[in-house]
Amino acid sequence: MKVFSNFISYLLHPLFMPIGGTVAYFLITPKYTPLEIQSASILPIFILTVIIPIVTFLILKNLGLVHSISLESVKERKYPLYIHASILLLILYKVIPNNYVSELYFYFTGLLGATIACILLVVLNFKTSLHAVGVSGLLMYLINLSIHFEINLIIAISVFILFTGGIISARLNLKAHTPLELVVGLFIGILSQLLTVRFWL
Repeated sequence: MKVFSNFISYLLHPLFMPIGGTVAYFLITPKYTPLEIQSASILPIFILTVIIPIVTFLILKNLGLVHSISLESVKERKYPLYIHASILLLILYKVIPNNYVSELYFYFTGLLGATIACILLVVLNFKTSLHAVGVSGLLMYLINLSIHFEINLIIAISVFILFTGGIISARLNLKAHTPLELVVGLFIGILSQLLTVRFWL
């Protein structure tokens, strides 16, 4: 069970949620988008949200500011969250400005809002589940896209409901979070997408 819990924790790591939402958008949208424009979004977002955080994590680890990729203590989460918020701001201003792809723009706006909420909780010495924040935010985004484009995404939504349940069970099994930390993470992820959806739905 521990092996499975570790596997799903890495598979659904928060780092993969921004690029996951980006790819999901381009797969789902009925709008015609040239391949060059898709590449111009997917590649920089992948580099900014996956590659750069991994590199910065290694730097922070060498500096002794973090000890593991799980960011087990509240103190360890501070700098990675600051960096993540800065990266999301860069994406919003340079990669997907509002007049480019509004659905994707507000997905990242929601991610930024969720990150700021997690930072505020860190200041209050509370460690919420970033895994729960990420997967529930993407789940809510898929539901929003289904309603917005009037497309039946019941299979994808069902899979992510299972993923959400799986990651919660995995984090509990690994004793990485308390039930309260997971519930707060789910609440932040869902609410962050619900608060932005009125601007594009």
